[in-house]
Amino acid sequence: MRGVDGRICEEFSLKYYGICTIGGMLSAGTTHLAITPLDVLKVNMQVNPIKYDSISSGFHTLWREQGPSSLWRGWTSKFFGYGVQGGFRFGLYEYFKKLYSDVLVDHNKSSIFFLSSASAQVFADVALCPFEAIKVRIQAQPNFGKGLLDGFPKLYATEGAFGFYKGLAPLWGRNLPFSIFMFSTFEHSVDFLYRDIIQRRKEDCSRGQQLAVTCTAGYAAGAVGTFISNPADNIISSLYNKKADTVLQAVKQIGPLNLFTRSLPIRIMLVGPVITLQWLFYDSIKVLAGLLLYLMGDDHLASNGAYSRKDQAAQLFIYQEFVKLTQSLLGNISGQQVEVSVLNSYPGEVKTTA
Repeated sequence: MRGVDGRICEEFSLKYYGICTIGGMLSAGTTHLAITPLDVLKVNMQVNPIKYDSISSGFHTLWREQGPSSLWRGWTSKFFGYGVQGGFRFGLYEYFKKLYSDVLVDHNKSSIFFLSSASAQVFADVALCPFEAIKVRIQAQPNFGKGLLDGFPKLYATEGAFGFYKGLAPLWGRNLPFSIFMFSTFEHSVDFLYRDIIQRRKEDCSRGQQLAVTCTAGYAAGAVGTFISNPADNIISSLYNKKADTVLQAVKQIGPLNLFTRSLPIRIMLVGPVITLQWLFYDSIKVLAGLLLYLMGDDHLASNGAYSRKDQAAQLFIYQEFVKLTQSLLGNISGQQVEVSVLNSYPGEVKTTA
């Protein structure tokens, strides 16, 4: 995270990993919170596929029988659980990527990405598992509890500490392949879009085109990862809601074909946008956090308390990059042309024209 002739924070330092962790927590927590109603329906479709046999009828049944508030059951587990998971996932991914790059010098980048994402996901799922155990029960068993505060003590009283990690192995079975295939699909999709569709290098494309490529590749990566991880996701719901006592029993009850197809459409609807938004939010948070850290720090001030010319140039560069990122996001969301007029000294100004 560097500016021109200036440094926001040392790359791969504790501060750098802290920014990555916070960015991962905020991006994952907020995006998963937003799709809680779809997640509630997904869990019920997995646990009771006869009653909740489609997306439209499933929503109607939940609304009619349990009220609109039922669509937000488990939101605290979603926000905090996946926030913690996102922090571990993104923060440790950056750490392991640096570690494996230094150790496995002769290996290609794909191997580094696979190993880094898998290693980070192992720890991320250990952190997520207790929250996931509460969430699935609350969403499929209305009388189990209202949230984390009453869900944690009730689960511990009935099943002990093991109840929080009963689904850890299936969770790894779902998320490890998901992470590996997600990163692989994303990288290959980006290469394909630039090489065969746009037929230009990334550096020669506008920020709007780059954003479109990122979103398209992110959605494709989420969809492929969802299909690969769908069997384990169905097994997790079955175990947590006591439809089966073991993984093998769950597989026999659900059936090989249903493992891949049950709740697959709604999971693709869930995961595709979530993965896309997570990367957008994550990168945006890293840029903003880097800017704030630089402006709040005092280690770059001269002896008289003023900014040096070098640091003024660094500030200006950081500000320009953040404004350009904001320009791309606003332009794609609002459909308006957003023009950036940067002054010769920090800060610049943003003008929006219809």
